[in-house]
Amino acid sequence: MIVVCTGDASVRFDRDYYANDHFRLARACWERYGLQSVEAFFPYSESGDWRSIGVYTFSSVQDVKDALESPETEQVMADVKKFTDAPVVLRSLFTPF
Repeated sequence: MIVVCTGDASVRFDRDYYANDHFRLARACWERYGLQSVEAFFPYSESGDWRSIGVYTFSSVQDVKDALESPETEQVMADVKKFTDAPVVLRSLFTPF
C-alpha cells in the first residue's frame, strides 16, 4: 500500500515523527494483519506537491483490506494529525502487471 501526503511548502509535515513514531504505531496495529515492513520517502521537486510517500508492505492485498477494516485503523488514522496537516492523503494499492 502506498500512502502519499500532498501540499505546498506551507504544509506542516514532521518527517521524524512519521518515520519513527507513526510507523511504530502502524506496525503495532497492523503486523497481526500481515504488515511486513514500512518505508518513508520524501520527494523533492521545485513544483511538486508531494510531501511524503509511505510504503506499507503487506503479505497480500487481502491483508491490506483486513488491516484497513480492523478496529486498530482508527488509532492509526487519528495519529496522522500529529505529524501533518496535509489537505490530501492518497492511498493506493499496487498489484503486479
